Amino acid sequence: MALKFNLTFPMRAVKHYERWIGGAGGLGAVARVVEDAGFDAVSMSEHPYPDRKWLANGGHHAFDPFVSLSMMAAATEHLRVITYAMVAGYRSPYLAAKSAASLDLLSGGRLTLGMAAGYLQTEFKALGADFGRRGKLLDEAIAAMRATWAGEEHHGPEYGVEGHLTLPGPAQPGGPPIWIGGNSAAAQRRARELADGWMPMAQSAQMAEITRTPPLTDLATLRRMVREQNAHRADAGNPRADISFVTFENHLLRRADVTAFCDALEPRLDDYADAGVTWITIEPASRSFADFQADVTTLGRRLLKH
Repeated sequence: MALKFNLTFPMRAVKHYERWIGGAGGLGAVARVVEDAGFDAVSMSEHPYPDRKWLANGGHHAFDPFVSLSMMAAATEHLRVITYAMVAGYRSPYLAAKSAASLDLLSGGRLTLGMAAGYLQTEFKALGADFGRRGKLLDEAIAAMRATWAGEEHHGPEYGVEGHLTLPGPAQPGGPPIWIGGNSAAAQRRARELADGWMPMAQSAQMAEITRTPPLTDLATLRRMVREQNAHRADAGNPRADISFVTFENHLLRRADVTAFCDALEPRLDDYADAGVTWITIEPASRSFADFQADVTTLGRRLLKH
């Protein structure tokens, strides 16, 4: 299976978006650049109300994923749009189901719903969300959303309701594919039992302390984890998972060195595919929209031929 490629909007661009975008025409223009370069998808992160200390120590802002991805979908024809990743505990699953169904229908069935339990405890507190039970609530939120998309009622202990219905539903039968983010045993279990894909995270032990999910530092470990994921899915009679991965080489992009990134990643693409990765996710650190155009063009020319 050929690798597919997802480009995440540069998270560092959000804080200074007006200056970054200049007179380029907004996120629609961004999405057209991504589509024209040959990418299969574009994605947006989520942090609605992060704390100042986290921001000062490497954290980032983000646009609302549903609003921003709607604008990107409206400006393109084939590009998939991905929440990378929506934190389930920040909103009612019924509001999330409505937003996802609306975006999926209005985009012609192009949404992939990346979801995660989340890790920023201060943000949960600011939003009045339950940090301690975030994993358990994510499990039930997925069930509630799938029931909503099917026009059925959900009868779980936290989100069970009767006598309600929301229309219209999503374009994709059964709703948009759900991918689960995180390296923990709980995230891996959630991905194989409740979802269609998995988004493991390449990260050092130091970063793992911040994100509260185990480190992942080498391709051999990733290969083993993907093999185990798909073996569990096969035992349950489920198809192989989509595996979306931000590569180990991505640190080169943090220095805005696209050429060095391509030089390092290009010869390893077949290794990632052999390890079971189906989607490569790339986040450039372009300092302006003009730089972004040049960077994405280079990425497309160097990598997407695969």
